Amino acid sequence: MSVLDSCETELEALRKSIKKLENNLLIGNWQIRYLQTHKYFHQTLSNNDDDTDTVDKKPSTPLPPAGSLIVHDKDCSELFDRLKPPSGFYRIRPVPEQEPVLVYCDMDDGGGWTVFQRRRHGKVDFNRDWVDYRDGFGDFKLWNDEFWLGNEHIHSLLSKGKKLVKIDLLDWDGHRNYAFYENFKIGDESDKYRLQYGQYSGKAGDALTGGGGMVEQWSACVSGMQFSTRDQDNDRYHQGSCAQENQGGWWFNRCHAANLNGRFYRKGKYSGEFDNGVVWGTWRGLWYSLRHTTMKVRPLMFLDSVGSGDGAF
Repeated sequence: MSVLDSCETELEALRKSIKKLENNLLIGNWQIRYLQTHKYFHQTLSNNDDDTDTVDKKPSTPLPPAGSLIVHDKDCSELFDRLKPPSGFYRIRPVPEQEPVLVYCDMDDGGGWTVFQRRRHGKVDFNRDWVDYRDGFGDFKLWNDEFWLGNEHIHSLLSKGKKLVKIDLLDWDGHRNYAFYENFKIGDESDKYRLQYGQYSGKAGDALTGGGGMVEQWSACVSGMQFSTRDQDNDRYHQGSCAQENQGGWWFNRCHAANLNGRFYRKGKYSGEFDNGVVWGTWRGLWYSLRHTTMKVRPLMFLDSVGSGDGAF
């Protein structure tokens, strides 16, 4: 064996050793911090005593210190395949040449979901400008924090390979529902994050397409629609701005049958000048504002491992 071959062999052995050490460190951090989190579970809840949830309280799984590990995984599905960690916040790298992104990984609902939208308690204002929706906003610390991951990051997550998006919904009576969309993707900023998606399945109804009727679909189908915010009107509604009326950034037509980024009402049925709540019209109607929503994505090849569909809130 030549000197060069010997060096290459030793270098490969060192790479494997480093990778093993990284994995062991990561697992160790999870185990220690997961126990600490459970120990101080009641302290965590007391810090959120104005959140009246009773159906889904659970502790957060803290993130290992930033910069302490090399990030290899492009999404939560790769992390799930590699280590089977608990649900929590982790860093992923959807684009190798870009910086890692902090995301919430849902490892309970079949595993491997990267969450890009979550509504829980109305503490985070979703009526924001284009730049906020582009870059992302919200809180990324506790299990029940609200956030929008950011259209740039969502575009990166969805741009390669066939994806499955699941939308989990919860009303104020504790009833759950869900919708799946295959081949869900959005364009880049130059195309105003235009939305495309394929086949729908689920029990909540195909609200993104507007529902069953031709008139509803003409008015509310968001397939092919560009993203709109209060300062960028890209909808087809010529009498005003859907984003301004509905107080949130979303893909609007004339205007919507679904808007999960609308105004958070601390009740189900509401009234007003506009149907601007957190709505999924094919389930609870446009004048019922939902209590919890989650939008999450993983590769379509994970489809067979989806459980009952009830989701994890």
